[in-house]
Amino acid sequence: MSLCFLCVATLGQTGLTGKLKDAKTELPIKGAIIYIPDLNRGVLTDSNGNYALQKIPSGHYFLEITMLGYEKIIESVDIKGVTQQNFALQPSFFNLKNIIVTGVVASTNKRTTPMSIAIRNERELLENTATNVIDAIATLPGVSAITDGQSISKPVIRGLGYNRVLTIVDGVAQIDQSWFDEFGIEADPNAVNKYEVLKGPASLAYGSDAIAGVVNLIPESALPEGQMHDNVLLNYQTNNGLIANMFQLSGTKKGIAFSARIDHTMAHAYQNKADGYVLNSQFSNFNTDATIALQRQWGYSQIRASYFNMATGIVDGTRDSATGGLMHAIYNPNLNGGAVTYVLPTQQEKIAYTPLVINQRIQHTKLVWDNSMAVGEGRIKAIFSYQKNQRQENNDPTIPDISTIYYASNGATYDVKYVSPQFKGFSFSTGTNGVYQSSKSLGTLLLIPDYHFFQIGAFVTANQKIGKWNMSGGLRFDTRSFSGQDHWVDSTNQAPAAPNAQDAIHEFQGFTSKFSGLSYSFGTAYDISKNVYIKANIAGGWRAPNVAECAANGVHDGTVVYEIGDPHLQPETSIESDIAFGITTKDIAFEINLFNNAIQQFIYAKGLTSVLGGDSINNSLSAVGFGAAPVYKYTQGKANLYGGELTINLHPTAIKGLEINTALSIVNGGLKQVADSMKYLPFVPPARITADIKYHLASAEGSIFKNAYIKFGVLNCFAQNNIYRQYAIYSGLNTALTPYEYAASNTGTKGYTLCSAGAGSDIVAKGKTVFSIYLNCTNLFDINYIDYMSRFKYFPVNYTTGRVGVFNMGRNFSVKLLVPLNF
Repeated sequence: MSLCFLCVATLGQTGLTGKLKDAKTELPIKGAIIYIPDLNRGVLTDSNGNYALQKIPSGHYFLEITMLGYEKIIESVDIKGVTQQNFALQPSFFNLKNIIVTGVVASTNKRTTPMSIAIRNERELLENTATNVIDAIATLPGVSAITDGQSISKPVIRGLGYNRVLTIVDGVAQIDQSWFDEFGIEADPNAVNKYEVLKGPASLAYGSDAIAGVVNLIPESALPEGQMHDNVLLNYQTNNGLIANMFQLSGTKKGIAFSARIDHTMAHAYQNKADGYVLNSQFSNFNTDATIALQRQWGYSQIRASYFNMATGIVDGTRDSATGGLMHAIYNPNLNGGAVTYVLPTQQEKIAYTPLVINQRIQHTKLVWDNSMAVGEGRIKAIFSYQKNQRQENNDPTIPDISTIYYASNGATYDVKYVSPQFKGFSFSTGTNGVYQSSKSLGTLLLIPDYHFFQIGAFVTANQKIGKWNMSGGLRFDTRSFSGQDHWVDSTNQAPAAPNAQDAIHEFQGFTSKFSGLSYSFGTAYDISKNVYIKANIAGGWRAPNVAECAANGVHDGTVVYEIGDPHLQPETSIESDIAFGITTKDIAFEINLFNNAIQQFIYAKGLTSVLGGDSINNSLSAVGFGAAPVYKYTQGKANLYGGELTINLHPTAIKGLEINTALSIVNGGLKQVADSMKYLPFVPPARITADIKYHLASAEGSIFKNAYIKFGVLNCFAQNNIYRQYAIYSGLNTALTPYEYAASNTGTKGYTLCSAGAGSDIVAKGKTVFSIYLNCTNLFDINYIDYMSRFKYFPVNYTTGRVGVFNMGRNFSVKLLVPLNF
């Protein structure tokens, strides 16, 4: 099972032992977790505060010590033989200064890394409300999401999304069809223990598709030796009737760690005051995963398998002209010999948990083999994955059980690297990684050809600590081979056809493109004083064109435009500079990050004009089923994005338990040397301010309430009028934009302010937690608003009100129960 044959070191008895105590009372602390992320191993302190991590490889590690009610400790330790180290924990509700980052080549301290990083931990996830895996982080500084209802969101980092943001799940890149607007991230939020968002191309661990940054979805850590947990999580939300149930069993015994989870989430259509029930926005997803790990003195080896299955409706925004109500399509065989008509829904259809006839199903199966092996005082990290992705759309009411759009892909990733020991503050890492994907279209409507690609890359990074300076940098080179298959279709129905068949047209020309790119990064973090620091980083990244940009030739059902790709496109390259200044004291944590990102060969879709002037309209038979469609072709130019984030956390010692968090995010993005109508990039989020006040309630002796809190939050989103005005699209099955709809799609969105409130507590009996409860209400005052990042803003006008688009969710109350059964 392991790769321990690669271990060349002579392994003697090694370990880390010590004692934890309260810094104020000097009493021992029982039940604290001492954890080494790079080894995925931890241990609990006993009743006397003692701990012992035994039989672990010699080397340099970051140690994480956590205990609820105390400030987290992050300590750099060198383990050689049996090493002893004691710690004193400061009582605190807050963990502001010390955060370990794992989504890089080797674990590091957030404060000492030059990269800009945002983090959301397990406690914050439990205290907040989301309906999909990306919405859970969409309010982090510098982070937002392109949404397609409540079930699908695509991450955006500093104004860039789609294939410019790489998603890492279970330690490996997610291999799917992320180029599609209406396809989200195939991961369940209940399976994520922590999020790390790396902003900018500063990480050299991943290569292409990380030009904007990385979203790292991290599962739970292995339990300490001798522990077994059985957790049940229940969640209900009022606005959409969401019901979520999760059961997880995990444990570690004699160096064998295991975990198994099964969960199911379903929701009916969400509601708001403007639209009522947003028809066909319901969804359900099922997730299961299991992990088995072997922990030994040479390191660890673990296998993790997961399966994600989601069924979700597709909202098309069609309205009744008399009432303004949203309607759905049905096939009526008795009308004109058979026709598709739109009808108002019944009450049962509004609150049904099963999507209506137009829907999609997404399945993702993954197997990950993760290994870490000692080599002297260094280590080799090797991780491999196999992934199968299936995406199906049923969007023709005349054949409701047939997936007209069906993409199936198989992919594999590998990542092997060596992490050196530390010598006088210097360490280095080197490795190689890559990905292979093969995709076939099994549907009757085609936008892209069958394709496959293979990418391989190699990198080297180095870190040097000199006094108050922490410097890091590195180089990476990648090459990708991309091939699209030759393909003919029947012009009457767009089904696959033989080249010599009647009515056959040559929709996709076979091609092979080769791309290569150089990535680099150099940065430094400097401690001006104990409480003041500054960071600076410059990084270059690259991104190979995706399949749609290279080879699209057909009507994109999600946007109802005719897209044309270009296999001769060049890779995007970027240079991003970042600078940050921070202050951390016992009362405040302050940080300001500024960035500038210049991108060469930026790829975007440009509307074509006809020889007679105006939009070029495709009326060919290859657009069967959609009528006339405006034509867009992928092209390239120069783009520039700049802005920053400001975060402030106040926790005054004079008011014990009070915490005030606020953040400002600003990004501006535009194309250079283009017409004024195209100078702004689409889906660049408007400026946003978030502010949260949280008060931790002290627990009286013998109280059944522990770790209780109350909170209130405000999100203020500014108006966005800097838009790409040529991007006149909307989802739906209508055949053409009316002048009113076209104008609406070329206007910005208004600003809005949302309030939220929440409370929670652990309920204890006889010193043990019986369950934890988390209450949260979003959009507290039931405000009608359309977020600029919502694709529903392109939907047709409601002629009864004059308002365009479909609004976001109204007031939503959520209750979560987490029931831990500890053995």
